[in-house]
Amino acid sequence: MAEPKRILSGMRPSGRLHLGHLHGVLNNWLSLQKKYDCFFFVADWHSLTTEYNNAGEIQGNIVNMVIDWLSVGIDPVKSTLFIQSEIKEHAELHLLLSMITPLPWLERNPTYKEQQEQLINKDLSTYGFLGYPVLQAADIIMYKANGVPVGVDQLPHVELTREIARRFNFIYKEVFPIPEPMLAEVPKLPGIDGRKMSKSYGNAIFLSDTPEEMSHKISQMVTDTNRMRRKDPGDPEKCFAFALHRLYFPSMVLDELTDACKKATIGCVECKKRLASAVVSAMEPIREKRQSLLKKTEWVVEILEKGSKKARQQATTTMEEVRGAVWGTQRWNIKSN
Repeated sequence: MAEPKRILSGMRPSGRLHLGHLHGVLNNWLSLQKKYDCFFFVADWHSLTTEYNNAGEIQGNIVNMVIDWLSVGIDPVKSTLFIQSEIKEHAELHLLLSMITPLPWLERNPTYKEQQEQLINKDLSTYGFLGYPVLQAADIIMYKANGVPVGVDQLPHVELTREIARRFNFIYKEVFPIPEPMLAEVPKLPGIDGRKMSKSYGNAIFLSDTPEEMSHKISQMVTDTNRMRRKDPGDPEKCFAFALHRLYFPSMVLDELTDACKKATIGCVECKKRLASAVVSAMEPIREKRQSLLKKTEWVVEILEKGSKKARQQATTTMEEVRGAVWGTQRWNIKSN
């Protein structure tokens, strides 16, 4: 029987997870762990590229983020969960890859310019921020991942990893498989103000929100701004809240609400109340599991310790190959007595 394909994906511990993370990443992980050998990691070093002055906060977010993973159904028996900074080999491979990665490859990265424009309150003119795609490449090829789940906007990241892996194999020796992007249908989930849901925008509906908090936030969501009065017909395509309708209502109910909106037989307030009820109901099992896991944080830490140990074993094996490929027979191998 052929060995299952290996998948590698990670998430930055930048704060509480929200519905955007659930529908954009975690639901995809749930599907992948049923079919593949999955390595899911806490990308705490990656968080430092933009939050280097909040290192303590990053570490404090790790357990809570993993609790959210477990709450939605990520299974530590089926998947390997680990912390990036616990595997020091990532740093070594990052260093070696940085020696062969041409600077123009990094400068043309679209995310590099976009984040510098968006995060104007942060000084991102750092070596770490420019070079984070090299660290990302090290994360992926360290585990010889065959696939990397991404949305369309993240394709350039995987392509850069592929280029770096090819360049290493060409210069030294064929050590790494070339990972394939696994395109996922990632919904662009708007926050309560219509912009992309994000903690930094203050517009997110968090997995850890109470039912009351969720309902209140949904009641504030921007709807069709052209619908000034209750009797005016609406256009669901211009309603930001309708993005959630598509996720939380079956097609028959969705058709009913679409028709009612267009005919003005339902108002935005009533429509959002129905939406809030559906979201709160769908989130109840996750909420209950999360509350249970908050009482078992030692077990969560044990999961990360066990997963990090397994990841380190793979990383150690990979780095032996890498060192042999780079240094060959000329490599010094001094052993202390």
